[in-house]
Amino acid sequence: MTRNSYYFLNFAPVMPFHVPINILDFIFKGMLIGMIASAPMGPVGILCVQRTLNKGRWYGFATGIGAAVSDIFYAGITGLGMTFVMDLVDNPQTRFYLQIGGSLLLLAFGWYTYRTDPTRKMHQSGQQKGTLWYNIWTAFLVTFSNPLIVFLFLALYAQFAFVLPDHPFEMIVGFLSIVGGALLWWWGLTWLVDKIRTKFDADGIRIINQVIGVAVIIGSVIMLMGTTTNLLRW
Repeated sequence: MTRNSYYFLNFAPVMPFHVPINILDFIFKGMLIGMIASAPMGPVGILCVQRTLNKGRWYGFATGIGAAVSDIFYAGITGLGMTFVMDLVDNPQTRFYLQIGGSLLLLAFGWYTYRTDPTRKMHQSGQQKGTLWYNIWTAFLVTFSNPLIVFLFLALYAQFAFVLPDHPFEMIVGFLSIVGGALLWWWGLTWLVDKIRTKFDADGIRIINQVIGVAVIIGSVIMLMGTTTNLLRW
């Protein structure tokens, strides 16, 4: 064995190995994060429903656009913060614990969503339509006033291993996918409310919120079981 071949055999294994990224899988993760972050019927969700009923679907969807713009702002801040600790996150054991913590946080979030009555502090939306820009801007302010969504993004990023600081193109696509997922949610919600507007009331808002809570609980339990049994790897 030559000296060069000995050097190669002993030191090649420690060279960094970059796992190829499936961009379609990354887009799917981003859209799923955007939908999960938008789905709970908080103040902006109720505002979206009320504006759809009182003003029409486009005004409700404009409300969702404002919420999505605010969400991507907090999503970007969360992602930027996580890039500073990626050396820690890259450790397999640390990532395992982060995924466990993320799953437990999502489980608690789903339970809280299921148990919360979003109509308890509901205020009626005015009948005056205003401009679409006004509806976007006011929804942005309502969503932006709740920075606690950062913790939800932290849990989702940890579970889906979403932050990739050495892949700027993929991260840009991922953040755009978060916006796409959020807009897809608001589009679907306003479509549903508009279709059943004559039957939609406070009970409908509570039912949607409970269904969302159950879905998040089931998803978090599946993620938790998959992570602990090594059957599910995002």
